[in-house]
Amino acid sequence: MLLAINANNTNVKFAIFDGSTLKGDWRLATSAQRTADEYMVWLDHLMGLAGLRARDIDGAIIATVVPQSLFNLRQLCRRYFDTEPLIVGDPSVKLGIDIRMDRPSDVGADRLANAVGGHLIHPGPLIVVDFGTATTFDVVSAEGDYCGGVIAPGINLSLEALHGATAMLPRIAVERPQKVVGTDTLSAMQSGIYWGYISLIEGLVARIKAERGGAMAVIVTGGLAPLFFGASDILERLEPEITMRGLVEIYRRNRATA
Repeated sequence: MLLAINANNTNVKFAIFDGSTLKGDWRLATSAQRTADEYMVWLDHLMGLAGLRARDIDGAIIATVVPQSLFNLRQLCRRYFDTEPLIVGDPSVKLGIDIRMDRPSDVGADRLANAVGGHLIHPGPLIVVDFGTATTFDVVSAEGDYCGGVIAPGINLSLEALHGATAMLPRIAVERPQKVVGTDTLSAMQSGIYWGYISLIEGLVARIKAERGGAMAVIVTGGLAPLFFGASDILERLEPEITMRGLVEIYRRNRATA
């Protein structure tokens, strides 16, 4: 079985796959100080509840945008699963796609996994909108190559900035309001965040399509994606596991050529 790990700025996600079948997945708040031992105490308990054991794991792959976390995640794989993980972004790891960027090494590992996973789902021109710590738009060509994208502030970052920079506006949870025009402070803030982000997404997707000069599918993923999916016809498909599916495919491509 394969242990796939995606460490972003908010959470570290662990998923175990038997071939292409997801056997279990869990999230933990990101902390660069968390040791391999701490990861294993937590993960071993959850794996046990799912009927999985450490000795079932015979491969691992890691994508991280938090470089400080890589050492301990690598140690976790080596010490407790007796496997050397593949690291997305390492020159020895083949993605099976071209990265059409001025500086390919700058692209986040999760965004590359999104491109690979997205192309598996839709083998044509594609935009992957990922609702993470940042809201990202990844552009994938018909051939599956990573062509670039857009990075906007994440929803929770915007909420914190709105609360932190104003004396009278409270901290709120993002929800879908029924009306655009709020009739109190809370509903006005929720409308600004929710419908403001829908407008941002619609506008950027339209501009990307115009610039690329053709039809493109739009897939949404990330923690808050279910909340926004269905609010606009431009968001065509919800795929919560696209990043992890991309990691599984990257692992398969490298083992097939080993």
